[in-house]
Amino acid sequence: MVALSVRAAAAGALLCGALALPCALAADDPPRPAAPRIEFTPPAPGSYVLHRIQRAPDGALLGSDAKLRALAPLVTGKITLLSFFYTYCSDPWGCPYAYATLMGLRETLLRDPALAQRVRFVNISFDPTHDTPLQLRGYAGALERDARFEWRFLTAASLRTLLPLLDGFGQDVSIESDAGGRPTRTRNHTLKMFLIDAQGDVREIYALDFLHPQVMLGDIRTLAIEARH
Repeated sequence: MVALSVRAAAAGALLCGALALPCALAADDPPRPAAPRIEFTPPAPGSYVLHRIQRAPDGALLGSDAKLRALAPLVTGKITLLSFFYTYCSDPWGCPYAYATLMGLRETLLRDPALAQRVRFVNISFDPTHDTPLQLRGYAGALERDARFEWRFLTAASLRTLLPLLDGFGQDVSIESDAGGRPTRTRNHTLKMFLIDAQGDVREIYALDFLHPQVMLGDIRTLAIEARH
């Protein structure tokens, strides 16, 4: 299991239930909660070091185009923010909040096109039974087709093939099994995002208390500065 960073270890865990409701909130849904208040002043990018926590594990996944692909090329070559999600989660502090955070961070990165081209987001479904490639295409919309910024949405062929990847990242989940003891789906999870450098090493793990665009942007810039030296 992966060792938590100082930030993730200090942060409170959030369990997000798997509810059969859309993850992306509609216009008439309750507003998403505001970003958690930062309890410290983030240091200037490049003035600190993000330590290597572990190597990002590899796995075989399906893209929204239904093509099988290895994860490794999608967590190397660029600075990557990776997270696991449900397309149908409706917990306002769960997947919808993570999605809104990434959307805001994406818009900030697009104001610096040179940096935006060095960053990608990767979202992997917790529930390959429901979140098929077709479902992912509808969820991702135009995001995957936007050449200005790389954002990938992936699922697994089955929960059995997904579980080793979840374990490799240390992503905590509760697993639902059928009468024969075979895993059928995950039911809830701890909200985490993984910051991975261009060499494929996990450098930070964000739990809810540190899932803040200002903190994440500073860490991304720090890795970009590090890569230039």
